[in-house]
Amino acid sequence: MNKLITFIKGFIMFNILWYVMALIINMQVLPNPLEVYKNIGNLFDQDFFKHILMSMYRVLLGLGVSLLIGIPIGILMSYSEKWNKILNPFVYFSYPIPKTALLPVVMLLLGLGDSSKIVLIVLIVVFQVIVTVRDSITKISQEIYVPLRSLGASKSQILMHVTLPAILPDLFTNLRLSVGTALSVLFFSEAYGTHYGIGYYILDAWTRIDYISMYAGIMIISLIGCLLFILIDALQTKLCRWN
Repeated sequence: MNKLITFIKGFIMFNILWYVMALIINMQVLPNPLEVYKNIGNLFDQDFFKHILMSMYRVLLGLGVSLLIGIPIGILMSYSEKWNKILNPFVYFSYPIPKTALLPVVMLLLGLGDSSKIVLIVLIVVFQVIVTVRDSITKISQEIYVPLRSLGASKSQILMHVTLPAILPDLFTNLRLSVGTALSVLFFSEAYGTHYGIGYYILDAWTRIDYISMYAGIMIISLIGCLLFILIDALQTKLCRWN
């Protein structure tokens, strides 16, 4: 509830600043928020739910695949010195590369459909997950494992009951940051080869000089990002009460 109140306060402050800027600039390209919010209801008469559902499908699938790939690789790199020596140079080299520059390559290989958009999200997020998991496990004190091993705990039991709970807070923090990254990438990738998605809707409204609809689309994608952020925060609070 406290975090929800904080979100509402931030939303109010943002809209006040937006309103003041709209009054100062006084141009059609920056309408005031009241005009935009009046138009949001009309969006849902234009199959806008399809745009939301397609964007959410791409983002959630991209994040899910990134976790499925990144968590095992991060665990492998932290548990095995051999695999860390093999994979670390590749991760170290690949992590800072701007993955959005690979969009033409991904689309040439996978086409203009959903696959290329999801893969682009995965290429960006998966390296963040790998580094977070690896570094989080490395920070766990080895003294924690000694009494468990002496009591006969297996590697799988230690992994499930000690290692994974210990890295959950850092993993949730990374996931919250990844949501913003995934939505940014999605907006960029939906400019090509699709007729559905919030990114496509925003760019289409921009080209039609329909600034009210453009800002309405921006507010919707921003609110989706905020809601996902809050849901992940609430999930972390529930699953990491010991933290």
